[in-house]
Order: sequence, then structure tokens, then C-alpha cells
Amino acid sequence: MLMRTDPFRELDRMAQHLMGSGTWSRPSVMPMDAYREGEEYVVALDIPGVTADAIDIDVERNVLTVKAERRPVAQADDAKLELSERPLGVSSRQIVLADTLDTENIRADYDAGVLTLRIPITERAKPRKISIGAGSGRKEISG
Repeated sequence: MLMRTDPFRELDRMAQHLMGSGTWSRPSVMPMDAYREGEEYVVALDIPGVTADAIDIDVERNVLTVKAERRPVAQADDAKLELSERPLGVSSRQIVLADTLDTENIRADYDAGVLTLRIPITERAKPRKISIGAGSGRKEISG
């Protein structure tokens, strides 16, 4: 039900690791897991060190976009930065959702650096039984 949109994700992830963090014009990727749990799909994205107000989630047609900005930690005026290894900047991920998912009722939770999106499956996509009606008997077809 979910389709990957970036075939070069691993290559991009290695390049981002070597070059540093992302910007709004060139965001870095965020790792994710996606699985079905009962009557909904669950997408878990790792976004450590980001506050909930720095996360932006949009759905346009069937494309879900998550952007997050990791901002520098506020320092005292007299503080002097000696070492900076933690990446700052923007991370982004786009996911193409199938028509069988209900994009109107997506729920989002953010806890311990993990953004969890729960996307319900539409009623029309759920398995259902089709009953067979009893006819008035057999008819012979002659031709």
C-alpha cells in the first residue's frame, strides 16, 4: 500500500552523512519504518533532537510530506562553541499513499524523537464477504 519514491535513498543518506546536514532547499532524509497494524498503516519516522513545533506534516492528494528542522540549542551569550558534531538543519520525507488509505483521518504522535503516523484503511479496501442470492431455480439455455 506504500510505495517508495526515492530509489537512491542509501546513497543520499551516505552523502548527507559526509556533507553534514540539510537545508530547506536540499533537505536530508529521515529513516522510517512502515507496517500494517489491524485496520491502519503505521509509519514511524526517526527525528531525534527536534521539537514538535519544528515538524510540518502535509498531505496533498496522495502524497504525505514530513519536514522537520533541527535547530541549534540556545546557548548563553558568553558561551563559546568548542565542538559541533550534531547535525542541524532540515530533514524531509515524502511518501506516496495508496488510494485505499484514508488521508482525511491521519493521526500523528511525537515521543522520544519518533514521529508516529497512523493512517486508517478505507472501508472500500477492507476484505468483505459477498453473499450469493438464491435464484428461482435452474434454467436450461438452448441455442
